[in-house]
Amino acid sequence: MTHEEIIEEGKRVVKIELEAVEALLDRIDENFAKAVDILFECRGRVVFTGMGKSGIIARKIASTMASTGTPSFFLHPAEGVHGDLGMLTRQDVVVAISNSGTTKEVLEVIPVVKRLGLKLIAMTGNKDSELAKRADVVLDVSVKREACPLGLAPTASTTAALVMGDALAMALLKKRGFKKEDFAVVHPAGSLGKRLLLRVEDLMHVGSEVPVVHPDTPMKDAVIEISEKRLGMTTVVDDKGRLVGVITDGDLRRLIERLGKAMFDARAKDVMTRNPKVISRDALAVKALNIMEKYSITSLVVVDEENRVEGVIHLHDLLKSGIV
Repeated sequence: MTHEEIIEEGKRVVKIELEAVEALLDRIDENFAKAVDILFECRGRVVFTGMGKSGIIARKIASTMASTGTPSFFLHPAEGVHGDLGMLTRQDVVVAISNSGTTKEVLEVIPVVKRLGLKLIAMTGNKDSELAKRADVVLDVSVKREACPLGLAPTASTTAALVMGDALAMALLKKRGFKKEDFAVVHPAGSLGKRLLLRVEDLMHVGSEVPVVHPDTPMKDAVIEISEKRLGMTTVVDDKGRLVGVITDGDLRRLIERLGKAMFDARAKDVMTRNPKVISRDALAVKALNIMEKYSITSLVVVDEENRVEGVIHLHDLLKSGIV
């Protein structure tokens, strides 16, 4: 094949699959709404099953639903009739995907589904099939033709089933009132999850890791405290542990430029920045990052309601956490 022929073949496939997806618009109807209601009212898990390519699509839809607030899993029909049907409970709903509606392994699962009194949603390209007849709700995912030039490999049909499954999942998400915060709970390792779940207290330095000096501390000792604690700064607190200022590496550089060796005659109160930016321990870590970016600083002092120092959070801690 020439490059022109290859490009033309690719476009042909895309056009066929686009037609298959567009045809679904008229099938998002009352049956679709009933299916969403059944899934919403499910008090157990939504169990997807399908064989071959349909099984792969079923697995993907189950994963999408599980990540958007609907407990779901994939049950391989062949494994099911050899013992895995024991996974089913009487509170579950089953969604069976079969383009032909006559897939032997899928049909063998149905008697147990019915015996348990479970609702059955069928996604099939054959509304007159045995699967469709046994289902409580039928979602039509039929296509006029496959994109495969031989008419053999499932292509447009699996695309249609996948899109219908995504439509179910997203409609169900909205019906549940699923929010970003809910998504974060089931995606704690992702950047979104970390941005919505990680709090300052999860990352801040506490106890002996926090650099602390007092207003009358000689600058020689303040420099040692900054150097030993390796946070590029030190807090300055009064006798009750309340924050009165901070001294940063930048403050030290400016002090050296102005006073030279005479800087060691100064006290912490002479050098510190008063009224520094602070944050509470229960604030989201991403809020700390936003403050640092806004004011071009690399650390924030964590204080309580009485302005007592509880810790320090540094930009490096935020970067290592993966929220950026």
